[in-house]
Amino acid sequence: MRGTTAVWALRIGALALAGAVAGCAAVGGGRTCTAMGVPVGVSLDIAPEDAAGVRAAEMEVCWDGECREPDIELSDSGESVDQGCEGGVCSAESVPTGGKHAFAAVDGLPEAPVEVRVRLLGDGGEELLGEAVTATPEMLEANGPGCGEGGPQASVEVADGALRER
Repeated sequence: MRGTTAVWALRIGALALAGAVAGCAAVGGGRTCTAMGVPVGVSLDIAPEDAAGVRAAEMEVCWDGECREPDIELSDSGESVDQGCEGGVCSAESVPTGGKHAFAAVDGLPEAPVEVRVRLLGDGGEELLGEAVTATPEMLEANGPGCGEGGPQASVEVADGALRER
């Protein structure tokens, strides 16, 4: 009897899961939504003219009297350059811009103003920039309107020697 009950429970669970997936896959008149998520956090972009000599960055994000110091790792920024089309095949190449970027995951980030402090550090650990700015995270929908909200994100940038919300 237990074996039969377990088999029926598995079948019912599988049907419920299939129904949930099907319900997520089509919204409205045939719109397809994927299970793609949106990371919650703050992105940092450093303009090429401000990125020279920057080897590391630190970030602190504060709201409601509490601060979080997420780990961030800088990467070189790039942009796509169209390489044209030939024989029905088109291509593009990623080329470095000289800038840098990072994304800091911040659990519990609200959809309300937060203070973002950024320190840019040089080769010897010397501070090249240390500034704070208020940024307001916005809820993003990975698949566009009608597919559900994913998570809030804020974006800041260093350009012309100053930190600002993007």
